[in-house]
Amino acid sequence: MKTLVSSMAGTVFTLNKAVGEEVVTGDVVLVLESMKMEIPVESDQTGKIATILVAEGDFVNEGDTLVTFE
Repeated sequence: MKTLVSSMAGTVFTLNKAVGEEVVTGDVVLVLESMKMEIPVESDQTGKIATILVAEGDFVNEGDTLVTFE
């Protein structure tokens, strides 16, 4: 299964994509807030989003799976 994982700990500030949406490499899927900075999380692959495992306001750790792709 293809996934997008968090490269750092932080709070999900915004979700920029929805389930079923097509993304290409480099699209910003969501934005994390960490230490008062906004960090865009870009897709590292092209595909269709199958599930989004986080919601705005959720805290995530480094290595947590954020999104799965079909």
